[in-house]
Amino acid sequence: MSQDSSARIVEGVRAWIASASPGARVPSNRALTAEYGASPVTVQKAMRQLVRLGLVESRPGAGTFVRAVPAARSVDYGWQTAALGTPPSGLGGLSSTQRTVAPDAIGLHSGYPAADLLPERLVRQALVRAARSDAALTRSPAAGLPELQAWFAGELASSAPPGVVPASTRDALIISGSQSGLSSIFRAVVGVGQPLLIESPSYWGAMLAAAQAGVVLVPIPSGPDGPDPDDVERAFAQTGARAFYAQPTFANPTGAQWPIATGQAVLEAVRRHGAFLIEDDWAHDLGIDTEPRPVAASDDDGHVVYLRSLTKSASPALRVAAVIARGPARDRILADRAAESMYVSGLLQAAALDVVTQPAWRTHLRGFREHLRVRRDLLISSLAAHAPSARVESVPVGGLNLWVRLPDGADVGQVVRECEVRGLIIAPGSEWFPAEPSGSYVRLNYANADPARFPEAADILGAVLAGS
Repeated sequence: MSQDSSARIVEGVRAWIASASPGARVPSNRALTAEYGASPVTVQKAMRQLVRLGLVESRPGAGTFVRAVPAARSVDYGWQTAALGTPPSGLGGLSSTQRTVAPDAIGLHSGYPAADLLPERLVRQALVRAARSDAALTRSPAAGLPELQAWFAGELASSAPPGVVPASTRDALIISGSQSGLSSIFRAVVGVGQPLLIESPSYWGAMLAAAQAGVVLVPIPSGPDGPDPDDVERAFAQTGARAFYAQPTFANPTGAQWPIATGQAVLEAVRRHGAFLIEDDWAHDLGIDTEPRPVAASDDDGHVVYLRSLTKSASPALRVAAVIARGPARDRILADRAAESMYVSGLLQAAALDVVTQPAWRTHLRGFREHLRVRRDLLISSLAAHAPSARVESVPVGGLNLWVRLPDGADVGQVVRECEVRGLIIAPGSEWFPAEPSGSYVRLNYANADPARFPEAADILGAVLAGS
């Protein structure tokens, strides 16, 4: 009753303020108490809310008055153009995958799975337990919680073939999401102004991190079976690059996985040139038709810098990932991360460790895999039925996305805009190419939108393509 009375007082005073002049005195608390039949405590609560809303101001000893609203004026920030100068190359606005869209739109642009595919109960319970632990009040080590380091190292070691010395706990560095790890790796391992080989197409976030680090990208064509190892060999020889960034497992955007022979051939090329393979295993937990095969598991002499994140399989709120590197490279990456962010929240690390060490984690991953399979296949069949000119050249064996080729000559930007007008949000493929696109592509995420709307989405795309 008190809460209802307080709300009535707030609304009544707001209506009175609408016709009052700035600086007018608001009826006293005693008058309001009498008018609304409320207690003094309820009136005081209502007045505090009006103050928080910025509608009234209290002047001790004088009373409460209608607050004067400053006159609106235009603000000119044009001076900043000269002060800031030309923006750094490659650092544009947000990616299309980071957009927030209307609730009724069909969003196939996202880079994340839907919340109902994630282990909600596991995450919530883990966060509650972590909040009650010492991790809520203490600083974690710069390299991360030893138990979480050991878990990441153990995961990679479980894939190591016989005779390979597995990664140790010390080799693992806990970082706040894989994006921050890429920036540090590029700065520490490659260096400003130095060339970095990269698959084409490849993850747009890696290109952003490279631009931030001042690294020069050298594209290597990559298809359903990954790059041609001979192309990698030639690029190392011609450029003198000291690293190759790649996603051998369920690449973003194509969902492709390198054959074992390709991984071994690329690793040998890296070794011959005294270079590094920066392996981004972002989709380790997102296999559909096959299991992950990290190239890093076959390396024990420090040529592979390995990156793995939990963001896509556990929760976007658990910004926890790991870099596994050996030798001086590990120390340089740690020094860069410590200078950038000091350490990763111990609370998030404790919660992440809790999630991945619960028996229900493996159960979640099995169910997750099946959900992804159903969604992938439904979107593919919907495109075949309603947008046959949009071709899925290779069915992804893992990950979250379909890499879709539009008819030759299609204006991708125009197609994306026309789809948005009709309520379908898709990502233009140009964002995934470090150089000129090799064709007209869009990326469609099958893990976020309501799968019941996939036929509708395909129908919109098909209609746009038919009319373009």
